[in-house]
Amino acid sequence: MITYREIDESFLNEYDRIPMLIHVKSIFSIEKIDNGLGGFLLKETPVKEYIKDLGVYELAINYSQSFDISNWAFFMAFDNDIPIGAVTIASKTKDVEVLDGRDDMSVLWDIRVDDRYKQQGVGTELFKKAVEWSKSNGLKQMKIECQNNNVPACKFYHKHGAILGKVDEYAYYKDAEIKDEIQFIWYLDLYASHWYISGEIIIIYR
Repeated sequence: MITYREIDESFLNEYDRIPMLIHVKSIFSIEKIDNGLGGFLLKETPVKEYIKDLGVYELAINYSQSFDISNWAFFMAFDNDIPIGAVTIASKTKDVEVLDGRDDMSVLWDIRVDDRYKQQGVGTELFKKAVEWSKSNGLKQMKIECQNNNVPACKFYHKHGAILGKVDEYAYYKDAEIKDEIQFIWYLDLYASHWYISGEIIIIYR
């Protein structure tokens, strides 16, 4: 039986053991029109398959060493007692650049699901937890960062009502390992939640 609950820092070692793997089979490439002046098109382009492990970049257990996480929240999914998924939401934290100095916005800092439990609604339930927590704390918007090689994530956020608000080809230019990746910034307005049920959008205003 899969259950979900909010957790505290004592669970972050278990949190870090949940894999965060992207199975890259395609990317979103950019086709610029008139050098971008006429806009651009995003095109899903097949690539040679590879796996990217996002878990190597940051450990949840170390969050409190870098930030004041008193305005953060953590939720985990369990299959009986086995951790299978998790999500972190950040808000109202000084020196977190991705928050843009705003105190009315949360950031979906991390969301992950063990490969064995993907396509079973676990990610959707964790995303809903993040949205509900953000709303309950009076926030107006949730911001989400991902990359053009994480096509499943892009489609997931789009499916759940987020809007692609920023595309930055040079966000990672100084990092040799990921400099060819393109940053996508998504925004979800929290005054209305959009959920897909049987192919239809259900909009709930709160």
